[in-house]
Amino acid sequence: MVIVLVTGGCEPSQPDAEAPQPPGNMAFPAVGAYTGAYIDFGETEDVITLEAIEDFEGLVGKHQAIIASSSFWGEQSFPSKSVFVVARHHAIPLLFWSPWDRPYKEEGGPDRFNLDQILMGRWDDYLDSWADHARAYGQPLLVSWGLEMNGNWFPWSGAFYGAGEETMADKTGAIFKGPERYQHAYRYVVDRVRARGADNVLWGFHINSFSYPDEPWNQPARYYPGSDYVDWLGASIYGKQFGDDDWYSFHQVMDTPYSALCALDPTKPILVAEWGVGEFPKSGSKAAWLREAFAAFKAEYPRVKAAVYWHERWMNADSSYTNLRVNSSPDSLTAYRQGIADPYWLGTLQYHAHPPAHH
Repeated sequence: MVIVLVTGGCEPSQPDAEAPQPPGNMAFPAVGAYTGAYIDFGETEDVITLEAIEDFEGLVGKHQAIIASSSFWGEQSFPSKSVFVVARHHAIPLLFWSPWDRPYKEEGGPDRFNLDQILMGRWDDYLDSWADHARAYGQPLLVSWGLEMNGNWFPWSGAFYGAGEETMADKTGAIFKGPERYQHAYRYVVDRVRARGADNVLWGFHINSFSYPDEPWNQPARYYPGSDYVDWLGASIYGKQFGDDDWYSFHQVMDTPYSALCALDPTKPILVAEWGVGEFPKSGSKAAWLREAFAAFKAEYPRVKAAVYWHERWMNADSSYTNLRVNSSPDSLTAYRQGIADPYWLGTLQYHAHPPAHH
């Protein structure tokens, strides 16, 4: 699917709720960027409520163009209720479609949804059902499949598939290595969904800001499935999240992934599909970090067409808390509200007058 850029950055009037825009008509803005959020939607990251969305918008002072949530394969379902809640709110859903199983613990290694089983066709029925529901939804849908693959915490990372050394054969007999296995699985999933006619899905290639481990075989380019399979490029951009982390400025966590994504494709829009920083006053000022981020997005990263804030607080294993929420302190909330108030940040979706061409 081709994503069409529109000219002008003004926010149009809200589309009528009873007349949704045709699939594929959503456009990324030529001027400005969409604002969006993930709003602490529970353990499976999919319990979306209109109340939670409206409470967050009241907190930050702006309608959100993008609402993010997850679709974990362990649930074996398509989140129809959630995406329609988002659509009726005149926003576009961003789904993190993650091939992992309960209990959804990071660093656990491959489970029944491992890349080999996907490529062997074990989960074709699920893929087809998910695709059919996505097609029935019928409106633009941002999907990040197998996010942060260049980290070593999710079970689809190349770190669990021989770290670029081990080979395997899929059902066609093709031989490929660790990160290449992810490439092939990504293409397999996209091909399967497209074959069911779900052309309203806009596919994202969503990396982590830094590669762990930081080895040549684990760089984003090694995982990239190719521009024919990707509609937008994405990244998770986080400052300090845990007590023993170092404090990095926004530029320090943004520059490397931005350059890596720009090098993958010269024209595709970039979405900061997750971003945020914890409240650690002894290490650094969250409010200052947020102000730096908002200024830099506007002045230095022109290909970023959306930024989705991760508004969540959780308890860690050592009983400490990580608080990424925008209102983790009065100063942080003020900084976020002031930043997002800039007209550069668009809370209303833009549409192109004519549907773009499809692959």
